[in-house]
Amino acid sequence: MASISVRLSEDIEKGLAREAELTGQSRSDLVREAVAQYLTQKERGRLIEEMKKSARALYSNPEAVAEAREIQEDFDAVDTTLDQIEAEERAAGIDPDEKWWD
Repeated sequence: MASISVRLSEDIEKGLAREAELTGQSRSDLVREAVAQYLTQKERGRLIEEMKKSARALYSNPEAVAEAREIQEDFDAVDTTLDQIEAEERAAGIDPDEKWWD
């Protein structure tokens, strides 16, 4: 495990010491946990920004928008078909929620 040295303000150090006392964790464990959470949050933020950028690029492409609409229509058709099948099963006295594979 790597070792680093960090300077903390008095207020942060006091808060860290208090949290360590309250939780029974070491200050090092708390700092490791905080850094890991921070890095995860930053990575998630970058991923979300990249997804937004990609979505904006796709939305500005008329062909991509048309294809997305076609895909949505296909999903809507499948949902409608599944709803019809479920209604027919219920009308026939079959519980579509029952696990037939057990």
